[in-house]
Amino acid sequence: MNLYPAIDILEGRAVRLRQGRKEDATVYGTPVEMARRWAEAGARWIHVVDLDGAFEGHPVNTDSISRIRSECPGVRIEVGGGIRDQEAIEGLIDIGVDRVILGTAAVRHPDVLRSAVRRFPDRIAVGIDARDGIVRLSGWVAAAELTALELAAELEDVGVGIVIYTDISRDGELSGVNVDATLKMLETTRLQVIASGGVSTVDDVVKLRDLNHPRLEGVIIGKALYEGRIDLEQTLAMNHAR
Repeated sequence: MNLYPAIDILEGRAVRLRQGRKEDATVYGTPVEMARRWAEAGARWIHVVDLDGAFEGHPVNTDSISRIRSECPGVRIEVGGGIRDQEAIEGLIDIGVDRVILGTAAVRHPDVLRSAVRRFPDRIAVGIDARDGIVRLSGWVAAAELTALELAAELEDVGVGIVIYTDISRDGELSGVNVDATLKMLETTRLQVIASGGVSTVDDVVKLRDLNHPRLEGVIIGKALYEGRIDLEQTLAMNHAR
């Protein structure tokens, strides 16, 4: 199970939002500073979200992402936020992004998703963001008329192999990861799953790890890292020691 330190970019700064609200942001420095910090701690992957892109519907912080790529060559990077057409997907892959995450486009533009999966089968993931089991879109401000599990089934049919499943009611709240919802996603689908939302202590990482599920690919950790509740280097060592 991989540990993914998260870097959310808003107006060129590394921030954490509370439940996705743009007006409720805490600034922690620059994206490159944070990427270097997590790379030096031993991260194998970094999870990057272009928040401006998610709100505006197209990538905005490509320069910051390109700098992360060039200054942290030993780390793999996945990027989401506002990626809704082939041009945006190709642009990120061209600058060295290892995995591109589609969210809103997977629901509203399924042709874009199908084309991306055909062209880049191992480099496309879909973010499933849900509140009370219902999918949320466009930076979490709009509800879709389907459940997370219904969307997951559709994604399997298209050929998607990996999803990032976020319980947004817990995101930025440090209220604990939703282990039950994550397990249900794993047991109901054949997808690889990255868990996200609410990770607050090492115990959350242990609970997920102890599921010992072969398709639990990883967990994203955000605010708990930035507030010192989780030491990434120590947690990586604990996770890899098993």
